[in-house]
Amino acid sequence: MKKEKTVDFHIKWGWHAISRMYNAYASRFGITMAIGYVLLNVDLEEGTPATKIGPLLGMEPRSLVRMLKSLEERGLIRREVDGNDKRFVRIYLTDEGKAKREMARDGVIQFNNMIRERIPLDKLVVFFDVMKEINKMVEEENIKIKATESEELSLE
Repeated sequence: MKKEKTVDFHIKWGWHAISRMYNAYASRFGITMAIGYVLLNVDLEEGTPATKIGPLLGMEPRSLVRMLKSLEERGLIRREVDGNDKRFVRIYLTDEGKAKREMARDGVIQFNNMIRERIPLDKLVVFFDVMKEINKMVEEENIKIKATESEELSLE
């Protein structure tokens, strides 16, 4: 099968194009797409537990730790020990972080508006349905793989 005929090729190809566009947009404000996504996923009022950010973005713990350290050094976030449970650290945006978040938010809105202007709603509805189904199938497959790995480990 040629790569151009595979589903994953088109998903990855599309995502890389979007990623390049977002990075070009974000670089005008001294951030990256990844930084923008972190900032967009921090609750403005309550802050966000550091442990919740990684899964929201599909980041590995080590990458997240490096990212949060970098954001803190740049003055975009601050960390505070959770008032109710001292084991947790909450991430809050600084004023500078909030300003960069708004820039990232504007970029996402502009892109989505452009898509909605050029692609009819009925096609977008089908696209969203297909992507939900693909994600569901991938999650089911991941569960099967993890179960098989667990069985193999217990047999050893």
